[in-house]
Amino acid sequence: MNELGLPLLKVRNLVQKIGPQEILRGLSIDIFAGETLVLLGKSGSGKSVFLRHLIGLMQPISGSISFEGDEITTLNERQLEPVRRRIGMLFQDGALFDSMNVFDNVAFPLRERGERDPKTIAEKVAQSLAMVKMTGHDKKMPVNLSGGMRKRVALARAIISPPSVILYDEPTAGLDPIVSDSINKLIRQLQKELHVTSIVVTHDMVSCFRIADRVALLNEGCIYFVGSPEELKSTPDPVIRDFVDGRSGETIY
Repeated sequence: MNELGLPLLKVRNLVQKIGPQEILRGLSIDIFAGETLVLLGKSGSGKSVFLRHLIGLMQPISGSISFEGDEITTLNERQLEPVRRRIGMLFQDGALFDSMNVFDNVAFPLRERGERDPKTIAEKVAQSLAMVKMTGHDKKMPVNLSGGMRKRVALARAIISPPSVILYDEPTAGLDPIVSDSINKLIRQLQKELHVTSIVVTHDMVSCFRIADRVALLNEGCIYFVGSPEELKSTPDPVIRDFVDGRSGETIY
């Protein structure tokens, strides 16, 4: 991570509403090349909504997102395609196609972008599956995969291009501690091997402290805190302490 350089992603004053509810209220943050940024926040605070803005799945009411210096909030679907090739996303449930086997799920982005050579597709799928330790599972259907295996296959699909940025939406949700630890190690491994920037939305404080270079806390639609994991641990701020320590502030009778 190089915080002295220009931001890879620069977000300024992002505003979004869903119905009458204002989800993002002027969110601003810089994200630097090569870092793992963990984004924390309460359920419903807008973390996943924020990720969807970064790949153009949602358009803000107002605000700016620049990727490598280029504004992306004003781009149409065709103009967004080159950006989306650079940004992979691991959705919370994996979002695998249930009618396709592992091989075809992972190959899907290549075929969508016009790759037709079977040898090239097979080589790239094999490389991606090897990186996430899923070699030999290419003929299985998603229904026959465990939760952790589904996440790995979805991650193989996300990195097949490979991307400059990987967005992770609750990568350890629903997984036991051992499988969660293996996913955390995989996130760090891919950061090093692919030199990618990782943005990880999670509620899992164990994961946060295992993988984060920097941590951002989203509170009431804005970035409330940005700093190192050590700064997060040591701050006396009551809003941060309640979240990190898991305190609701309610009295138990």
